Amino acid sequence: MTARFVAGPAGAEAYTLGEGPVWDADRNRLLWVDILGGTVHAGTVEPGRITVTETWEFDDLACVVAVSAAGDLLVAQRGAVVRIDPEGARTPVADLTRAGSRLNDGGVDPQGRFLVGGMALDDSSGTQTLVRLDDGAVTVLDDDLTLSNGLAWSPDGATLYSVDSIPGVIYGRDYPDGERRELFRITDGLPDGLCVDALGNLWIANHGLGRVECRTPSGLLLAVVEVDAAHPTSCAFAGPELDILVITTATEGMTPAELTRQPASGRLFTAAVGATGLRTPYWNP
Repeated sequence: MTARFVAGPAGAEAYTLGEGPVWDADRNRLLWVDILGGTVHAGTVEPGRITVTETWEFDDLACVVAVSAAGDLLVAQRGAVVRIDPEGARTPVADLTRAGSRLNDGGVDPQGRFLVGGMALDDSSGTQTLVRLDDGAVTVLDDDLTLSNGLAWSPDGATLYSVDSIPGVIYGRDYPDGERRELFRITDGLPDGLCVDALGNLWIANHGLGRVECRTPSGLLLAVVEVDAAHPTSCAFAGPELDILVITTATEGMTPAELTRQPASGRLFTAAVGATGLRTPYWNP
């Protein structure tokens, strides 16, 4: 039987394209981005409440944020990847600019390396990459994606899960060097960001259906978290006990009538789902 939960809004701030929540355990803070707003945010997390404590602004997009053990931020923009030290100084790390695309979702692997994928800005399909930054070198893991999205690792770090949203595919691969394999497809709605809990189950934001789905690695639906916003974008377990599911949402593409029906769209949500998450690896500069 599928378990049912309901997420509630956790703050008054609304974002055009809220994305990529990351729990920074050492500093007891949540990090997330508003991609189209060009902002990175930090905040405290309590059940039902997320309070913004700091914001970093960019002239263009802010697509992904990661954090090091020392507190440095790694931010992927449209194509550039930059480092922000704790004093606020910004340093270029890599230029991944590709014509006709922008960077999208990303994450840090168990070895502390940053991975990021791209999405097409036109109608092309099967041309986008998922890459890994290895000590300044760029390793291409995939080169046939359309909208590279959520990345997460199994509890033992041996499996990388990844999403290609347009075909609705969730992939798995033995990490770091195994072959990619299709695990299952989601055809109702659009799979977006995801995270993995301590039992190894996948929590997948379903953009368009207003919910987060908990599935086994084989695709079996275990639970649904209802969100009063049509466009959930990603999720992460946060808080000192990693037992608060944080969900980002977006208003991008919504009509005025849709926004009237779902006024909490674009806000962050939280839910208690009876599961705990995994500690997020720190980026190793």
